[in-house]
Amino acid sequence: MAKTSTNISLDPELKRSSQELFADLGIDLSTAITLFLKQSLRVQGLPFVVTRENPNAETAAALNEYAEMKAHPEKYKRYASFKDAMNEVLTDA
Repeated sequence: MAKTSTNISLDPELKRSSQELFADLGIDLSTAITLFLKQSLRVQGLPFVVTRENPNAETAAALNEYAEMKAHPEKYKRYASFKDAMNEVLTDA
């Protein structure tokens, strides 16, 4: 089978870590990439599920607070400017 050369750019640490992993599995990086591409063609997509990371509890709470503020803006104090908000924060301290 004829082969063609392809260049890809990788983070050096990602490449090194991947090479170590694949060496432990008995294959090289080129073989691992070939396996990935063949499996992608077989399933007609990525051969694994791609999802966003779930936010941690603090981030989830902040997102919920934002949604609440957006849904009920009348419950929250508004300021004419950032300077006005900062003045209140600094005088309350």
